[in-house]
Amino acid sequence: AVRTAFGRFWNAARGCLYDVIDTPEGNDAAIRPNQLFAVSLYHNVLDGERAQAVVAVCARKLLTSAGLRSLAPDDPHYIGVHTGNPESRDSAYHQGTVWAWLIGPFISAHYRVYGDKAAALRYLEAFRHHLDAGCVGTLGECAHGDPPHRPTAAVAQAWSVAEILRTYFLLDRT
Repeated sequence: AVRTAFGRFWNAARGCLYDVIDTPEGNDAAIRPNQLFAVSLYHNVLDGERAQAVVAVCARKLLTSAGLRSLAPDDPHYIGVHTGNPESRDSAYHQGTVWAWLIGPFISAHYRVYGDKAAALRYLEAFRHHLDAGCVGTLGECAHGDPPHRPTAAVAQAWSVAEILRTYFLLDRT
């Protein structure tokens, strides 16, 4: 029943899930990382080609060296720099800012779709250098959406560290 219901979220034109459906303005086709949860969780709601397409779109549009963008850079609402006064920063958080913790759901989705443990571990290994930058021994919260994805917001963020650890644990148990 849940899988059938999720069929309504499929955006055939973009090969991924709508972010929101049935709004007064129509379905929201913004490419955001939220769709990864349809694939990354233990009981994912997408199978086969659609699951692969979601991972591929997120890799192509959202994946960076610092985590995943909260919005694809080709979206007209994208804000690539998380800077300025508190209002400016708050408005940019979900309009393209990179969130480190989102690498966990991305890696989980990639692993569940492709079953390639070596590739999943390479994504994790790419984060190792972040442990030696900023607040040494931990991971920050966010980075600018635009390259070179400089760190911004909290220099040490528990949920960023927790997602890396959760993902290592997932891969270690398989």
